[in-house]
Amino acid sequence: MAVKSYLFTSESVTEGHPDKIADQISDAILDAILAKEARLEAEGYVAPNGARASLEDVRCACETFLTTGTVIVAGEIRTQAYVDIQKIVREVIRGIGYDRAKYGFDCDTCGVINMIHEQSPDIAQGVDGTFDRAESDELDRIGAGDQGMMFGYATDETDVLMPMPAYLAQGMARRLAAIRKDGTLDYLRPDGKTQVTVRYEDDRPVEVCAVVVSTQHDSIIEDMSLVKADMIEHVIAPVLDEAGIPWADAKIYVNPTGRFVIGGPMGDTGLTGRKIVVDTYGGMGRHGGGAFSGKDCTKVDRSGAYAARWVAKNVVAAGLAHRCEVQLSYAIGVSHPISIMVDTFGTATVDERELEQAVRKVFDLRPGAIIRDLDLRKPIFQKTAAYGHFGREDADFTWERTDRVDELRAALR
Repeated sequence: MAVKSYLFTSESVTEGHPDKIADQISDAILDAILAKEARLEAEGYVAPNGARASLEDVRCACETFLTTGTVIVAGEIRTQAYVDIQKIVREVIRGIGYDRAKYGFDCDTCGVINMIHEQSPDIAQGVDGTFDRAESDELDRIGAGDQGMMFGYATDETDVLMPMPAYLAQGMARRLAAIRKDGTLDYLRPDGKTQVTVRYEDDRPVEVCAVVVSTQHDSIIEDMSLVKADMIEHVIAPVLDEAGIPWADAKIYVNPTGRFVIGGPMGDTGLTGRKIVVDTYGGMGRHGGGAFSGKDCTKVDRSGAYAARWVAKNVVAAGLAHRCEVQLSYAIGVSHPISIMVDTFGTATVDERELEQAVRKVFDLRPGAIIRDLDLRKPIFQKTAAYGHFGREDADFTWERTDRVDELRAALR
């Protein structure tokens, strides 16, 4: 039989990319609200209108838009906590590295416009309690925040069970930011993008065929051959060598258009939720279309996608399939998923129908249960907003745990 061979490409962006700045601001605001509400709840705070501070009552759907010299924050938020939006925005931008005017965007002088308002009560009623108040299980009274479908994906082609092209592109983007921040290459500026093309044979990655790195730099840099040599030495080679994948014949493109001095919000607008494929699996596996950043855990666009990854990763980690994609769907105000789909692309080591039944038995995929099991009311979200929400080895990324492997195996016995 002939070998099935094809190329697959994924990209990533650095934390200084305008869309990613927007994501980080939205999630920083969410984190600030969660942290403040938790403190108020612990203190027993009661607002003048009689409302008690409660993490369970927090609702946040925060969007950020950036352009030259301006940040606009808008959305629907419900909380008893006051947070300083202006301060949060400026701190995020400063932390990324846009802290002086010569970079084209300055955390201290940019305009910040706050257009946040309260959440619609029509939306709130679906989350605060399902329309059937007779439900005996408290978790059944927590409905999904919206309708929609979410996907999770896992593959055993990397140690963190992520697709190789996305894994490599994210690694290069992280490293590009790291060598800028630690001073290894002091001419680098915050904006940047990476892209990796991998050749597959019979659905297994065998070599890297092309790499693209575009990085913002100081205006004094004229020689792009210097930038290319530095990118190969400090970004490309370390990531690819550590991954252990051949790349000797790869075509390397660094700043293909030449100079890249004007970047960030001065070079392009930024918007929350515009890098959803970068945030997930780099195009490998499907996407339901919902963005994550700025949304609290009652929004199944976020919590449902995290849960779907959790399920898929446990299936692969248990050795029940080489690849696994999970789809969940929800209706607003309804607690139980409308549908659950498990697809192993023919790589399952057990009967797929029995595997899907085992998933339904082992995982409680009601929004309230997801929030409980993945501990999603903590202020952990800003760090998810750059370099991918999946494949991260951080204890706060609870959806990356492989803690249901034994239960899945037991359910299949």
